[in-house]
Amino acid sequence: MEMQEEATNMEKYEKQEVDPTAREVSRRRFLRNAGITVAAVPFFGTFGEILTQSGAGATSPLGTKNPWPHYPSYRFAMVCHVTADPFFVATRNGANDMAALLGVSYTWTGSETDIIPEMVNAFTVAINNKVNGIACCMVDPTAFNVVTNRALAAGIPVTAYNAEAPVGSGNNAMSYIGQDLFSAGVAVAKRILTYVKKGDLVGGMISVPGSLNEQPRMDGAKSVFKPAGIDFVQVGVGATEGPALASIEAWYQGHQNVKFMFSSGGSNGVAVATAIQKLGLAKKGIGGAAFDVGVPVLDLIHKGQLAFTVDQQAYLQGAMSIWELFLYNITGGLITPVDVDTGFKYVTKDNVGDYVSRTDSWEGSSTKAVVYTPPKSIVGFVGNT
Repeated sequence: MEMQEEATNMEKYEKQEVDPTAREVSRRRFLRNAGITVAAVPFFGTFGEILTQSGAGATSPLGTKNPWPHYPSYRFAMVCHVTADPFFVATRNGANDMAALLGVSYTWTGSETDIIPEMVNAFTVAINNKVNGIACCMVDPTAFNVVTNRALAAGIPVTAYNAEAPVGSGNNAMSYIGQDLFSAGVAVAKRILTYVKKGDLVGGMISVPGSLNEQPRMDGAKSVFKPAGIDFVQVGVGATEGPALASIEAWYQGHQNVKFMFSSGGSNGVAVATAIQKLGLAKKGIGGAAFDVGVPVLDLIHKGQLAFTVDQQAYLQGAMSIWELFLYNITGGLITPVDVDTGFKYVTKDNVGDYVSRTDSWEGSSTKAVVYTPPKSIVGFVGNT
């Protein structure tokens, strides 16, 4: 019976190759049709192919030498809490590109609707499949402790991406790749303070209260709002766009004195944007902000319906996860995974044109990589300030 269950689980999470024609689809079609399980495919010639065809020390078309000797076809697993969420399109693009560069593969697995046992099950299947590394969204403080330790005991490196278990929770993931979530919440709240005054009501829309990919942002925002005298209310709205929109609309009907609404995640960010447009709240002087760069969010910033959103550069979360797991394997553990802060970037009406006018893999509007010319000067960068 146990073997039959494991076989069923393995079949459920078996990797599927990306259809090459999907690289050219439009932003909206791609986001609408994003599937649960994706495996990396070679978008362009891999280093492994260069070595195989030309021998060690061969020179690539760009004139650089491949630095690595022949290595196994490493297999990794990326476990996500909302596998079909549009936010993770860019994350998968990053993982796909890095896997293609390195000649490795990975499975995209987990839960579609933030169900922790499904994620733990997918994590367990990856261990049983003897993958060479696992990256997981650690959205629960303790649920992944046992499987993380089991993987490490089996010699499988584990990194956290997008969300990490807090210090003291007992989780032994080797690194965290993602945004500094608490600091991001602080920064968002400080910017919102320029739109509101003491005593104003601000509503913070969170998918699942306590979820480690969003709650730290809300905690960061609260640490700013409370001493500023802002009447801040956190509202749980659900992890998917439709129910979140309904929840936000219902909350607004009972709190029409609200002066600003913001989200702490991608799907509820789209829901906030949609609610503000649908209810005509911008005309009533009610401000809005979001996280991430979903299509409705960008469109409504462009139209002046939303004040801003935050780009946490999801592409890096996928690319760096594969890169770190690869380096651990090829060096025999000498190079261990390290924390990577993927950053914080405001998207406002001043710079949203760069997002809405482009279709590329870097921000998740397509699976096609496009080369752009860098700006002549760098202004408005939020660094270590």
